[in-house]
Amino acid sequence: MKVITIIVPAYNEEASLGPLIDRLDLLAESQPNYRFEYLFVDDGSKDRTLELLKQHAAENPRISYVSLSRNFGQEVAMLAGLDKADGDAVVIIEADLQDPPELVPEMIKLWEDGYDDVYARRNTRKGETWLKRSTASWYYKVLQRSSKVEIQRDTGNFRLLDHRCVLALRQMRERERQAKALFSWIGYKKIEIVYDRDPRAEGETKWSYPALINLAINGITSFTIAPLRAASIFGFIISFVAVIYIFLIIIQTLFTNNHQAGWPAIMCVVLFLGGIQLISLGIIGEYVGRIFNETKRRPLYLVDEYHRAAEEEDQA
Repeated sequence: MKVITIIVPAYNEEASLGPLIDRLDLLAESQPNYRFEYLFVDDGSKDRTLELLKQHAAENPRISYVSLSRNFGQEVAMLAGLDKADGDAVVIIEADLQDPPELVPEMIKLWEDGYDDVYARRNTRKGETWLKRSTASWYYKVLQRSSKVEIQRDTGNFRLLDHRCVLALRQMRERERQAKALFSWIGYKKIEIVYDRDPRAEGETKWSYPALINLAINGITSFTIAPLRAASIFGFIISFVAVIYIFLIIIQTLFTNNHQAGWPAIMCVVLFLGGIQLISLGIIGEYVGRIFNETKRRPLYLVDEYHRAAEEEDQA
């Protein structure tokens, strides 16, 4: 009997755990030819997520969980799940029920047809603002145009991966992770399914706009390069102010008799070029900071607790 491991990264998801596990149980019961394991990764939750996982695991033999020592972020939490997953195929799904577990049988069918990566593309994104949908669309366009690898558009982490894809992803230990790009980089035989993404079932999203911006620029970086990031922002501000000032000087020269020969032009050039230089230094600093973080060779995460599913123990 083939094993399907469902990886669920969870951070402060106490309100969603019960409904999610109920729907996963219905899924498992509808697929009697497969054995399902639910592998929850508690990413340093501050609510009762871990406590509830322990209660559910005591009653449900399909549940395994990994508790990380602190919050390492969703990207690292997914890797922790992949490191522990031993199924013939792995499904990654969000804990907030925006991605319906009922799509998994269709994913399994395509996997049995020979596909290694069955990814779900969002047709609609219910419960999200126009601004969030628009910025997500712009982000995917920029990501596609700037990458040599074709990146799937309008997709998240909701997908089924064959075990050989899991083995490939385990080898990628970089700290600044971008899962969507890594899924594309490994290649293998891919196919998409289209679905309408549901609004969040319970609780509130953990993705604020600053967090999404950080994700878009390849994750939150170490505090040691924060001054370089500030230099970039300051450079953009100075450049913007300089451009406004240039327009004001032009208008003043054309429509008034108040001419300040020499000094305004010099200030405009100095401010504009200074802003460009700060922007350039900030961009270089981002890459230097990533190199610095990689050379420290710290572990990507630390495990506080690990519980293995009772069904898996019985099989062993």
